[in-house]
Amino acid sequence: MSRKNILVVAPHMDDESLGCAGAIARHKKEKDRVTVIFIACRVYGHRLDQKKNELQKTHALKAKSILKYDKAIFLEMLDERLDASVQDIIIPLEKYFHKIKPNVVYIPFSADNNQDHRAVFDALRVVLRPAAASCVEKVLMYEVPSSTEQSPPLPENAFLPNYYIDISSFIESKIKACECYRTEKRLYPHPRSAEAIRVLAKKRGTEIGFRFAEAFMLLREKRA
Repeated sequence: MSRKNILVVAPHMDDESLGCAGAIARHKKEKDRVTVIFIACRVYGHRLDQKKNELQKTHALKAKSILKYDKAIFLEMLDERLDASVQDIIIPLEKYFHKIKPNVVYIPFSADNNQDHRAVFDALRVVLRPAAASCVEKVLMYEVPSSTEQSPPLPENAFLPNYYIDISSFIESKIKACECYRTEKRLYPHPRSAEAIRVLAKKRGTEIGFRFAEAFMLLREKRA
């Protein structure tokens, strides 16, 4: 089996671990090459705290060492401003996309409660147009605890998984990667707590017959 190029696009540092750390660890076990692009840094009180941003980058790199993926790219845009100009996200994503030439792309859910997540999705729907992304074999939307499930209860906001990845052998790596983000982790029953992350992975597993799973919405798949 040939190695594949995997691209994970994360609006913030920690979304990659919350959404698809198990899938990342599994891809590395299968010898795929994995790149994570972090779009934005968090803004607190409508201001960028550069010291806190640098701390969160160390957390991201620690999570990277646990998941053992190949490359982390930090675009360092301001999360509060992402929806002001989607083109500002598209331009750097297109540049890296043409360098990486991914076969599988993991992207945030289109109806996440966070407007910055939705802006990243809107940018990616342009970058990943079939005519412009012929190398892509599969596009998967991931769920982010504390964002995906907290959207208003409207039909168009429902996360309806139709693709599952068995992460039973990687659940501990997922928990450890999430816990690297010390400024973002919370106590149970918060969705970003270690216990809640484990509960969600167990629930997704029971939906498909695995001990632990990550769930995705498959948007596109190209088969030979």
